Amino acid sequence: MIIFSDIQLLRGGKVLLENATATINPGDKVGLVGKNGCGKSTLFALLKNELSLDGGNCQFPSNWELAWVAQETPALERAAIEYVIDGDREYRELERQLIAAELADNGNKVAELHGKIDTIGGYSINARAAELLNGLGFSQHQMQWNLTQFSGGWRMRLNLAQALLCRSDLLLLDEPTNHLDLDAVMWLEKWLQSYRGTLVLISHDRDFLDPVINRIIHVENQTMNSYTGNYSSFEVQRAEKLVLQQAMFQKQQKQMTHMQSYIERFRYKASKARQAQSRIKALERMEKVLPAQLDNPFTFEFREPSALPNPILMMDHVAAGYDDLLILEKIRLNLVPGSRIGLLGRNGAGKSTLIKMLAGDLPAKAGDMAFSQGVKIGYFAQHQLETLYLDDTPVQHMARIAPNSTEQQLRDYLGSFGFIGDKALEKVGPFSGGEKARLVLALIVWQRPNLLLLDEPTNHLDLDMRQALTFALQSYEGAMVIVSHDRYLLRATTDDLYLVHDRQVVPFDGDLSDYHKWLSEQQRNERREQQAAKPDTNKDNSAASRKEQKRLDAEFRKQTAPIRKELTKLEKQMDKLNAIITAAETALSDSTIYEPENKAQMNEQLKLQGNAKSDLEDIEVAWMELQEQLEEMESQLNAE
Repeated sequence: MIIFSDIQLLRGGKVLLENATATINPGDKVGLVGKNGCGKSTLFALLKNELSLDGGNCQFPSNWELAWVAQETPALERAAIEYVIDGDREYRELERQLIAAELADNGNKVAELHGKIDTIGGYSINARAAELLNGLGFSQHQMQWNLTQFSGGWRMRLNLAQALLCRSDLLLLDEPTNHLDLDAVMWLEKWLQSYRGTLVLISHDRDFLDPVINRIIHVENQTMNSYTGNYSSFEVQRAEKLVLQQAMFQKQQKQMTHMQSYIERFRYKASKARQAQSRIKALERMEKVLPAQLDNPFTFEFREPSALPNPILMMDHVAAGYDDLLILEKIRLNLVPGSRIGLLGRNGAGKSTLIKMLAGDLPAKAGDMAFSQGVKIGYFAQHQLETLYLDDTPVQHMARIAPNSTEQQLRDYLGSFGFIGDKALEKVGPFSGGEKARLVLALIVWQRPNLLLLDEPTNHLDLDMRQALTFALQSYEGAMVIVSHDRYLLRATTDDLYLVHDRQVVPFDGDLSDYHKWLSEQQRNERREQQAAKPDTNKDNSAASRKEQKRLDAEFRKQTAPIRKELTKLEKQMDKLNAIITAAETALSDSTIYEPENKAQMNEQLKLQGNAKSDLEDIEVAWMELQEQLEEMESQLNAE
């Protein structure tokens, strides 16, 4: 197990952790959460033996194999699949020894090494590496590309695949979903659920955390607090703890005020001096209860657009692509004030291409695309973080778009995005990715857009900022189109889902659970096509074989009917629970519910939310098990 005992960590003179204690048991799947800069990544560096403690003790088994995602990918002329296999260092060492033994014609050594390679599953390593790459969105063709052919985001996926391939006892993942799309996030979630080692996961995606982890370690106020259960359970437990802490704080403040008043009145009065001194010592000894911090440090909202033309945009048979490559065609889409669209689709289907065309960064190749007069676009994409002026401050960035505002007005506004005090006057260059993303959002919000285009806006944002963005988007009055792997954000802010697939952009009839089923069906179809493409000398295409296939299909439908019926029943239950969760989250988003007189109502909503999320998790697990059983039966049918 991993034991942190009264540890102290300092960075640049700043105390990150002071007398912090926590234990992680073998097989635990731990979510490490806390505000940006609280020390989560520093803890990872400690476990990786990249730094030492400033105080206390950290123990974990010396024989554990650790795996983590490398932050750099060497620009090598090396095939992607070979680079991923490099993640299994023991296999590579045995492979090197085997080559040397064969060159030396040492038959005994060769036999011994073949046995060791077989023991560690080395003969299936290519298949396992290909499976990981496929799950993370790489095509069979791309697996043979050299590392130099991939962009930064795809190289990070290769590093993730390499870490997953390693047969580790402890897996450290720091924001693994940042460079993934929704499809890959769903695949990774399922992979981590079956991981048998100890997992410590830093993530700001609550929907990704919930089904994966069974414990939370919350880094706050320079210490570590442990909670049992998933992230939703942690939220309920922490809210109850904060309510209790606030009551204790208020009680203690009242007691301290009374004691201080007694001291001031009687400390110089001879007859009461001893009692006064006694109270002074008691006051000094008293362990201070911190006030509960219920407020999110980020509190912004989209200001009402200066104009709301209707319609905002009309598209008729529009095509999009690059040079001679056609990505999308026959797009028919009208955006009006209040349109709230989430784009779904597999990697490479064209979601970002559509966003770029709507933003004006990519001209339409065909069709009619007309913006109404007065349209003002707010466009957020990761590449826009690179357009910031690194030698300028947040205030200087704001002054460019708001020349008539005073510096104090701009600083007050930037404060709602976390740029408080001197932070608003620091150069942007050293800012973290999250800080740059917050600044870009601040610039967009100030300009009061009536068409908002968001391409993965939550990358690098912590949970508090994601929550603030979610609340702000819920009351946004213009039209919005969003691409995101954050399922909580999609569910909470969009009214309509559109599927980008097979060069088409069409309304998707269903929710995110239905999209997951659609993905599974697509993958099954691809496997069938691959099977059909393989030469098969044992079967023919005679009428008799087709008749036999129809009989087998009918038997399969009859055999699986109870499973399909149960799946439908579970899906209805999930819909009902999702409705309860949505209603509770809406109630909890009202700041007045945290006022003392509404404590009972808040507790009731927290209980409803917690129970529904717990029940939903159980039902989703049952649904996944049935779905996997159905897929296995289909695979067996196809194999026959």
